[in-house]
Amino acid sequence: MKVRVDDKEIETRAIFLEDPINGIVRMIDQRFLPWRLVFYDSASVEETSYAIRNFIVRGALTIGAAAAFGAYQAVLEASRNSTQFLSEFINRLELLKNTRPTAYNLFHALNSVCSYVSGLVEAGVSIRDVVKSAREFAINYVENEIIEKNKKIGEIGEKVIENEFKVLTHCNAGALAAVDIGTATAPIYYAHRRGKKITVYVSETRPWLQGARLTAWELSQAGIEVYVISDNAVGYLMQTGEIDVVIVGADRICKNGDTINKIGTYKIALAAHDNGIPFYVAAPSSTIDPTASSGREVVVEERSEDEIHFVFGELENGMLARVRITPMDVRAKNPIFDITPARLITGFITEFGIIEPDSIGAIARQS
Repeated sequence: MKVRVDDKEIETRAIFLEDPINGIVRMIDQRFLPWRLVFYDSASVEETSYAIRNFIVRGALTIGAAAAFGAYQAVLEASRNSTQFLSEFINRLELLKNTRPTAYNLFHALNSVCSYVSGLVEAGVSIRDVVKSAREFAINYVENEIIEKNKKIGEIGEKVIENEFKVLTHCNAGALAAVDIGTATAPIYYAHRRGKKITVYVSETRPWLQGARLTAWELSQAGIEVYVISDNAVGYLMQTGEIDVVIVGADRICKNGDTINKIGTYKIALAAHDNGIPFYVAAPSSTIDPTASSGREVVVEERSEDEIHFVFGELENGMLARVRITPMDVRAKNPIFDITPARLITGFITEFGIIEPDSIGAIARQS
């Protein structure tokens, strides 16, 4: 993605392997956007796990990329003793698995690398060659499973955006959440590049404000007209004809089409359904969990109360600060995902095409 720094345009990704030989992973620290562009370097599985758990990186596919690179770091950290290597490698993966419970791409990436590395070891490949092959596999996973599939999503999804459409998206399913072009934003970028005049409404997405902070920043960097709206304004704008189509991302898709995404997605889907507005979910097939029959089987992550009690932002003097917005003596509840039933979804924009909800389970078997 292109970003402007000190009036200069640079090309970067949300996460990449800065030093492939030593397993140094560089990622944009998303906690500081849009006020500062800060990079975080991880040199170990522990540091990559910390980055995932603490929202330095976030978004289902960027988490998946971090997991793939973290799994390569686990290969580097495992014993060079061939009899201990595989068990130590798998033990290191547990640190990554225990970071975030809901986004399926984390587990898809870890399972993919683990299966590949285990196969090499069981085939008698030397540890030296396993390290090299694991590095190439992790890099190719990010390029092919994430970036290339998202480009196809952009090409396919662009067709649901007509000229002069007003598009609503929720949270951040952009380049920051998906390494480069994004999922929900990929059709928006393709429509913009093909000369369509579009306006994007971005719901703020409490409590982390990923829409207001991250998606708005991304789209404005690309020169796309964007408005930030409060989460509670969505229904009214739909009633007054301000929204033509909704495109969101996904953290996990179940076999029946139930979709787990950022908290507030379900409410938006209900409002879209009530107003006859198409509601699309954009995600690659790696987001589909073939083991989950419905949303009821998925663990929805609940995070600290403090994320509700406090907001983080820039003061008028340019300083960044954390400010409490609730009374001292009240509690807070903070589930960060919700479940949108398949019946509310118009279609899934995938690398295979636009899929109807009752057919999405079959796509997992093709990926």
